[in-house]
Amino acid sequence: MDFNIIRIARTVINVKDLDRSREFYVNALGFIETESDDKHIYLRGLEEHVHHSLVLKKSEKLGVHALGYKVEKEADLDKLQSFFQAKGLKTKWLAEGTQHALGRALHVHDVSGMPLEFFCKMDGAERMIQRYDQYRGARIQRIDHVNCAVPDVEKAYNFFINELGFACSEYTATEDDRIWAAWLHRKQTVHDQAFMNGEGPRLHHFAYWLPDPLALIHCCDVLASLGYAANIERGPGRHGLSNAFFLYLRDPDGYRIELYNGDYLTSDPDFNPVKWDLNDPRRQTFWGSKAPDSWFNETSPFLDIETGEEVKAENPLLEQRKPEFIL
Repeated sequence: MDFNIIRIARTVINVKDLDRSREFYVNALGFIETESDDKHIYLRGLEEHVHHSLVLKKSEKLGVHALGYKVEKEADLDKLQSFFQAKGLKTKWLAEGTQHALGRALHVHDVSGMPLEFFCKMDGAERMIQRYDQYRGARIQRIDHVNCAVPDVEKAYNFFINELGFACSEYTATEDDRIWAAWLHRKQTVHDQAFMNGEGPRLHHFAYWLPDPLALIHCCDVLASLGYAANIERGPGRHGLSNAFFLYLRDPDGYRIELYNGDYLTSDPDFNPVKWDLNDPRRQTFWGSKAPDSWFNETSPFLDIETGEEVKAENPLLEQRKPEFIL
């Protein structure tokens, strides 16, 4: 490929009540509110030097507008448009200024039907990494990854690896060596984009990196003190896959967010993906309670880039099992 995708960079979701969402994301979790109006809240982590990595849009209809990826150069956007059109996949341009603080953006649907966004330019913002007076809640640092349920993980895996230039850090295989889940990356950590076998395409969660495990524990205390204890869906605990310390939360509209710390570097060109057997007990949570049924069965819909309607979900090709965890 002759384009360069840098990393996962933002998520855009609909929420029903901006004030309610602000209480959760800003006052409880500690996101930095860069800017807001009567229809949007733009949020970022302490480490992030750009305007936002999460957009909350006011709407009575819940759903995910886009998983946004940053590219290296403006020319990469034109090359990506040609690439997706050659595949017969839907594309849509949003001119610079159409989306606040963002340059021109290419919206597409990938082979699984997920709405992806590619952009190069975003307005800057103060990097707050040494503004320790602003370290509140979970001390959110930066966006880390997204995880999506898709009906055909191998199809998604092949497209992202062979066509978009992603690499695989870890994957789970069935007894007959079919890919059941995969962790793919462009930046030099375990993942930017993960896929899990399930009804889809749908968003399972988006995840933010924390400075240390203590920030995650402190967040639990803050959530409980503010009346959000029931929003803790799973964890804290440590994953076997990726070795990450984790906490899964549900926001007031039901979106799942993972707070995350402690994976590893994947930059070496001779790094080999870690294969896990679906029945291997070592892939269970390294320690922590088992995930509730909601964690396996509840996901969020994607929205069509043209109509705004929910993208139709299809049943998975492989058997829907209940493993001990998916990152």
